[in-house]
Amino acid sequence: MSMHNPPHPGEFIREVYLKPLGISYRTVASKLKVAPSTFHRLVKGESQVSPKMALRLSKALGRSPESWLIMQNNYNLWQAKQKLNLDEVEKIIS
Repeated sequence: MSMHNPPHPGEFIREVYLKPLGISYRTVASKLKVAPSTFHRLVKGESQVSPKMALRLSKALGRSPESWLIMQNNYNLWQAKQKLNLDEVEKIIS
């Protein structure tokens, strides 16, 4: 079953970790050992969770690396479905 408008992982991080815990993106970036600008772009939804970032997030915030990648993939797929018109694509196998 596909999710309706799944959150970007950055939005999830902001709403589940940063706001409730009262920690800044700079603090988390420091713990992740990435540039603050890199993490800020992720939190703003301007960049994606890479496999390397998924490993870092898993260690620092919890959840499995796979869950971070699945969250990103669900977001990407939902966004693509909103923009891509498949009307002219022909079915090969019925």
